[in-house]
Amino acid sequence: MTLISMFEQSVQQHGSKPALAHKPKGGTYQDISYTQFGESVDAFSNGLSTLGVQKEDRVALLSENRPEWAITDFGSLKAGAVTVPMFSTLTAAQVSYILNDSGAKVICVSTEAQLKKVLSIRDAVQTLEHIILFDESEEETPEGVIQFEDVCGNAAETTSDGSSDANEDDIATIIYTSGTTGNPKGVMLTHTNFISNLQACKSLIDVGETDVLLSFLPLSHVFERLGGHYVPLLSGAQVAYAESTFTVARNMQEVSPTVMLSVPRLYETMHDRILSAVQAGSPLKQKIFHWGVSVGSAVSAAIQEGKNPSAILGLKQSIADKLVFAKLKAATGGRLRFFVSGGAALPQAIAEFFHAAGILILEGYGLTETAPVISMNHPAKWKFGTVGVPVPGVEVKIAEDGEILTRGPHVMKGYFNNEAETAEVIDADRWFHTGDIGIIDEDGFVKITDRKKNIIVLSNGKNVAPQPIESELVQSPFISQIMLIGNERKNLAALIVPNFDALKAWASENNIETTELPEMLKTREVQQFIQGEIRSRLTDFADFEQVRRFTLLEKEFSQEADEMTPTLKLKRNVIIEKYGDVIEGMYPEDA
Repeated sequence: MTLISMFEQSVQQHGSKPALAHKPKGGTYQDISYTQFGESVDAFSNGLSTLGVQKEDRVALLSENRPEWAITDFGSLKAGAVTVPMFSTLTAAQVSYILNDSGAKVICVSTEAQLKKVLSIRDAVQTLEHIILFDESEEETPEGVIQFEDVCGNAAETTSDGSSDANEDDIATIIYTSGTTGNPKGVMLTHTNFISNLQACKSLIDVGETDVLLSFLPLSHVFERLGGHYVPLLSGAQVAYAESTFTVARNMQEVSPTVMLSVPRLYETMHDRILSAVQAGSPLKQKIFHWGVSVGSAVSAAIQEGKNPSAILGLKQSIADKLVFAKLKAATGGRLRFFVSGGAALPQAIAEFFHAAGILILEGYGLTETAPVISMNHPAKWKFGTVGVPVPGVEVKIAEDGEILTRGPHVMKGYFNNEAETAEVIDADRWFHTGDIGIIDEDGFVKITDRKKNIIVLSNGKNVAPQPIESELVQSPFISQIMLIGNERKNLAALIVPNFDALKAWASENNIETTELPEMLKTREVQQFIQGEIRSRLTDFADFEQVRRFTLLEKEFSQEADEMTPTLKLKRNVIIEKYGDVIEGMYPEDA
């Protein structure tokens, strides 16, 4: 069994049912049936063969989420090739590194902008023979560039019998880890890696013909690749592509998804916007909102204890749903069964808030190297504050130093052309060392404490896991992003990006005279207010885990500034270097 054989079964079984949906600029969503999808995959696969693509050749993908991405992926697999997906936000230099390291023979690009990126480094990639452009070019295409439609049109020139010679142990893809330091490593994942993980997840979460998923996380990331691409399309569900990350809210209303995958940042943003809207409302509306949340929380607590809410509580819940939560559910399209969260830690308070509103967020855990799911919460068994239980077929244990180890058919074949790095993470007994610190509780749920390399060691020898502290502090409606500092220092400090809108509203209410952001952030009143927020939220943390100093930043951490990965994890080393002077200023005694 391979991904392509499973895909062909899905096409045969679901035929005229919609498989994909996309929205052309200025238009409305258009469906592509499984039959049409399958025909396009066949045509593209045959077109690749015409271009000389053979088994194990690498086909790179530099594109946003769109139907051509899915067609290229399955078409390449059918041709026996190995796909090498890349984040569309990568620079030309980063693209050049991945193309050279993987030895890519073909690259498919989405737009003229991505094409220019590749053309600027084409001469530096000796293995690259063809560039395929998805969008219809407005100008004459340069030599070596072929339109996607022309590749598919070349299918008639081949004599292929339509079969694929891929087998289950073949490498299906090489995914380059975005990484927070150093050059990315190419993770080799086989058909078996994906299929074992897919089947394990489907045994816990039922996704089928009636489901619609809105896809907006990059398909080049393994979380979306499995959960928002392979799982639905090999189960008869439909995948609708968001226009962009900025249109997700509108697209949710247009598509009305039943399942949706995201990183925690989306849920945090939704939560912050809800609280900001409440804060701007009348005292009566605020009182009704907080009453509704308290009712929802009581219902949530009963469900978590395995109990049915009482009749009175059920009645209150019905009223709260109509008065408080109906708009939130409508904003998701009104059909949502559950959200899935991955890629980073989901603050427990966020999961609890949404469940109080009647929306379940199922958090899972995994890495690129594990195809990706190691553990997950699922509708029949979940616990907030954890990343669920190990999925079927996956072994998990905790090493003596607290590191999470895993073993099973989901673990990668290794890093491409990098046996030394492979040997560092996969030991002689085939245990993969995740680099994460965690525990397994008495009920079998896995809980992540932090990344091993993120642990802060204070000068007094105390070890501090920043993630729980940061997760607690971003629950403040006035703190948008935070990164703790303190390695080899006496105490903790923090770089804080405030929630600018909320802080400006607070400043106005408290008659802070200055309206300019830089000056406002430096005022004694604002500094004391944020210090109070920090103290009030860290009362349950040890003395050495208290944040003693902080600096309020004027700009958000972003991908564009190379401060975050494409999955919105902080690049801590980059930020520390960038704000070196600011950090030193918080530790004058060390100067």
